[in-house]
Amino acid sequence: MAASPEQGRAVIADEGTGADSPERDREVGVGPHPRPWPDDPRLDPDLLEQGDRRNVADRYRYWSNEAIVADLDTTRHPFHVAIENWQHDLNIGTVVRTANAFNAAGVHIVGKRRWNRRGAMVTDRYLHVAHHPEVADLVAWASAEGLAVVAIDIVPGAVPIESVELPERCVLLFGQEGPGLSPEACAAASMVCSIAQYGSTRSINAGVAAGIAMHAWIRRWAGPPPAP
Repeated sequence: MAASPEQGRAVIADEGTGADSPERDREVGVGPHPRPWPDDPRLDPDLLEQGDRRNVADRYRYWSNEAIVADLDTTRHPFHVAIENWQHDLNIGTVVRTANAFNAAGVHIVGKRRWNRRGAMVTDRYLHVAHHPEVADLVAWASAEGLAVVAIDIVPGAVPIESVELPERCVLLFGQEGPGLSPEACAAASMVCSIAQYGSTRSINAGVAAGIAMHAWIRRWAGPPPAP
């Protein structure tokens, strides 16, 4: 059976805080698992021995990365996330982390292969990440897979995402902070959606926009989330 997340739980203090600090001790993962260890092939012996400090749900405590990916593969949603990467946008990591939170089927980097992973908080380890040199390559792949390409940007002709039903099987395509989606991406998409705004700025952060779009898909097509 799987290990209980309560076993061996570790509590540490925030670094740099003293006794008079308003910051309280916070729980970070779990410590070494008491012996005898559970007989479960999904568990990682090193994590059982040393403790599991990863940012994973309690149900995955002590599981190997490979076992977590295999389990997520059984429940992945049929939407993909694609991000144009022409200028090494720092928001890409945030988009990847959100894609993991909503268990997207995959993440696709369009343009430069290298991207800033810091914001992903290692969540890319639990996702299937693919690379496409050009928008045309992504579109060709999506067509072969029977996936509609839905671009998200504030451009002339875009329809409010609040007023449409996103396709169940689709690729949500996002641009970069500042320039947004390339003209090639908008032209290749079967639908271009915008996000309603009510303040003074013209646009919102690219990572935030991606999260809103993904959640719009979740609200329409996803069931209840699993237990933590």
